Amino acid sequence: QDAEVVRTRDPQRLAQCDIVVDVGGEYDPERHRYDHHQRSFTQSMRSLRPDKPWTTKLSSAGLVYCHFGSQILAGLLGQPEDSPVVTALYDKV
Repeated sequence: QDAEVVRTRDPQRLAQCDIVVDVGGEYDPERHRYDHHQRSFTQSMRSLRPDKPWTTKLSSAGLVYCHFGSQILAGLLGQPEDSPVVTALYDKV
């Protein structure tokens, strides 16, 4: 809610950010780095969430959705993350 959005490719600025999406050349969810531009990147929804069937390589937006989509939908719907409604909507989106 109070986040500052910074658009940069400057590695020194990126190192100061709490969350980095689509730049930085790094996928590391523990450090909140969500880029898919590395040659070695092959993650799909299925590789990250084996309960899901989709094998298309994820974009940065897909990575964010994979990690936070259920939580966001649950908050918007006022439902628990594991509710059938949240699961069905997550899978449809």
